[in-house]
Amino acid sequence: MRSIAIFLGLIALGLAGIAALGYPAWLLVAPLLENPKFHRVASRVGMLLLVVGFVLVARRLKVADRHSLGYGLPPARFTRELATGVVLGVALMLPVLATMVLLDMRDRIGPAMSAWAWCSLMLSGLARGLVIAFIEETFMRGAMHTAITRESGAKVAIAVTALLYAATHFIGRYRVAAGDVTAWSGVEMLQGALAAFAHPVDILDAFLCLTAVGVLLGMVRQLTGNIAACVGLHAGWVAVIYVVRETSERNSHGPAVWLLSDYDGFIGWMVLGWTLAIGGALWWWYGVRRRRHHPAPGSATHPVAR
Repeated sequence: MRSIAIFLGLIALGLAGIAALGYPAWLLVAPLLENPKFHRVASRVGMLLLVVGFVLVARRLKVADRHSLGYGLPPARFTRELATGVVLGVALMLPVLATMVLLDMRDRIGPAMSAWAWCSLMLSGLARGLVIAFIEETFMRGAMHTAITRESGAKVAIAVTALLYAATHFIGRYRVAAGDVTAWSGVEMLQGALAAFAHPVDILDAFLCLTAVGVLLGMVRQLTGNIAACVGLHAGWVAVIYVVRETSERNSHGPAVWLLSDYDGFIGWMVLGWTLAIGGALWWWYGVRRRRHHPAPGSATHPVAR
């Protein structure tokens, strides 16, 4: 459990940095910025502390090498697996989108878009998805999964990373206006960022949905032995959600509105149900591929020496 405690400590360090160092950092850099925003300065301080802390403990946890971080594949094969993951991620979201259309769960917003505008929006979503996926998967399904698996086994690693993956999505973006910044603004921002956890019932559907997604990604990580597919799947899902949220809004008067969470108007009970089905599809896809490339001794493709 030492690895779990260390990673939890790193996350706590980043959050503490927002409260303790947000204001001093603001005083230092605000005069240098044209339009300073306190929440950006404070959050960057927290992220910097998290990164520095991780770099300092990575070697101690023996996760400083490419293989432990999930990048053990040759670059060309890693890219192919990532691209396959993106395609699978987008394709597996189509039933989710079809369900939203059939149940009238979202309303279109804005004027009709040209083909070029759609392409531009999808590329923006993919770029956004890749950035988010590389950061989150390297930390969670890369370093954290490896360290916890070595100490406590893959099941514990999948469960812990899934819960943390879900929890981090509810660290909200709290804003403090430039004119209202005081020495206590860092503490105020941290309290506001964690406010969602004070009302767990309100976020239950979204939390369970994100936990299921985390379990699914952990399963793929364990089946493949690297994070290429995880990055691709994650990026594909983020891209689809980005495009949907930019072109439609939650239909608050629809009969199935309760199936969409208040968290972002996309995930919720309906997506949770589809996530379980998607997990089964990915278990078959990556499980079959693993058995094909690493057949069990005694099988038809891996005969026992006589």
